[in-house]
Amino acid sequence: MSTPGDVARQVMWNRLISVVEEQAQALVRTAFSTSVREAGDLSAGVYDDRGLMMAQAVTGTPGHVNAMAESVGHFIRRIGRENMFEGDVYITNNPWEGTGHLHDITVVTPAFRQGRLVGFFACTAHVVDVGGRGFGADGASVYEEGIHIPIMKLAERGTMNATLIAMVRGNVREADQVVGDIHALATCNGIGLRRLAEMMDEFAMADLSDIAAYIFENSRRATLERIAALPRESAASEMVIDGFATPITLRVALEVRQDRILCDFAGTSGTDPRGINVPLVYTKAYACYALKCAVAPEIPNNAASLAPFEVTAPEHSIVNAVHPAPVALRHVIGHMIPDAVFGALDLILPGVVPAEGAGSLCNFQVSLRPVVAGQGARAEVLTFNSGGAGARPAFDGLNATAFPSGVMTMPIEATEHTGPVIIWRKELRPDSAGAGQYRGGLGQVMEVGAAEGYQFDFSAMFDRVGHPARGRRGGAGGAPTTIARSDGTAMQGKGRQAVPPGKRVLLAFPGGGGYGDPEARDKALIRRDLARGYISAEAAQADYGMGADEVGEVLDAVARGEWTE
Repeated sequence: MSTPGDVARQVMWNRLISVVEEQAQALVRTAFSTSVREAGDLSAGVYDDRGLMMAQAVTGTPGHVNAMAESVGHFIRRIGRENMFEGDVYITNNPWEGTGHLHDITVVTPAFRQGRLVGFFACTAHVVDVGGRGFGADGASVYEEGIHIPIMKLAERGTMNATLIAMVRGNVREADQVVGDIHALATCNGIGLRRLAEMMDEFAMADLSDIAAYIFENSRRATLERIAALPRESAASEMVIDGFATPITLRVALEVRQDRILCDFAGTSGTDPRGINVPLVYTKAYACYALKCAVAPEIPNNAASLAPFEVTAPEHSIVNAVHPAPVALRHVIGHMIPDAVFGALDLILPGVVPAEGAGSLCNFQVSLRPVVAGQGARAEVLTFNSGGAGARPAFDGLNATAFPSGVMTMPIEATEHTGPVIIWRKELRPDSAGAGQYRGGLGQVMEVGAAEGYQFDFSAMFDRVGHPARGRRGGAGGAPTTIARSDGTAMQGKGRQAVPPGKRVLLAFPGGGGYGDPEARDKALIRRDLARGYISAEAAQADYGMGADEVGEVLDAVARGEWTE
């Protein structure tokens, strides 16, 4: 059999990417949880027979896919190659061997060719409930956070593990959703297997070794070329964020070498008593993502393109929490890691990285129950929302857009469909964006309540309450997160809190920081922002120096319906 040329190998590489994208889309279409179907909180990838990631789906989150890049190796070690058979499916939600917390279920399926193991497909999805205290930061150890599924067989030779499914059903509140998502994960891997078999038939491939070597060699070489072109410098930065009860400091030191970038989190705050701690695998995922976005964004993600970014952190720090630390909200801290890394990288590569943004997702979970017992069903409703992204060196920040996670904001209709919750208000938040030559992205405001006859507990998962996003290169900071009940009672940014019957929760999500001196902003853009309602008349005058007469002129044109951009 002749060896394929580079053109054929490039076609195969592109085909693998399309295969895993179809795999991810199948998961979106078949998942039960709105976090997967509506928000895209998932990942999918294909691996060689050594467990090295060859390609990832475009759909999905960096935290999932970059963490999952390491997890397949754990599956191989735990299951053992000699115990892997056609028709097998493996599963875990181990935070330290999966993707960082118990709410993420990872499913791995071996791929065989003529009886020989040639690779693996893997996928991960966030499920709505895993039992325990429920999704939130209130646990004092991982044992309180839900059921733990060690790496094991979900199916062997095509036969499902009925005992495991029964155990899952007996330990979670939303059994149909969770078990449905597990089946969806296994199904999407199965689609990947079929598409891979078709590809291997088409190209007469006995295994994946040749295409894996081509992918890894080209990715490694291209990444090293980008790193070699950087200045050989070191830099450090720190960022203070809310934490649970006390603020947390993230410290990052970067060192650019000829063939790698070292990223060290020494000096970062220690493990927190509550569930906001981050396993190292998740820290690596987002630190690598930040570096890769800045240094080599166009090179596809795989084992070789990620390898030159080396991430270390002291054990028992909040970014290298060890078992049995509580980790349910690891994303709240983990999503801040890119902003911390960018702070150091800006000192080495000025004019490249954005200002700080909202960072972590603005998620909350509502646990609803009838006011009168028996007159209605209990429900768990999880919704994903976003603050504003930081302004970029030549562009405004994106409004209500999740960076770095890339998870989508969930539609109101999808949220209300899952339980007796009412979203009374959801809109952009004026004056929340940091001023600058390039404006930060706007946050959102929301008003949340229960349907008549229901009361609820509100599990908050927010940051940027006391430490809003900072601007960069002279840009102003974004607005902080605020949270309160409709009766005026202040609420905490994290933790499960009871809401009395008839009361609502009022939320204002943070804005992104601005970039550059506000005095340098294009006057036409200031007028546009005022006309759109992104900034108030007061902000136009105070932040950008617009005169009262000009403000009045713009607002009068809007009122008459004569404003044009």
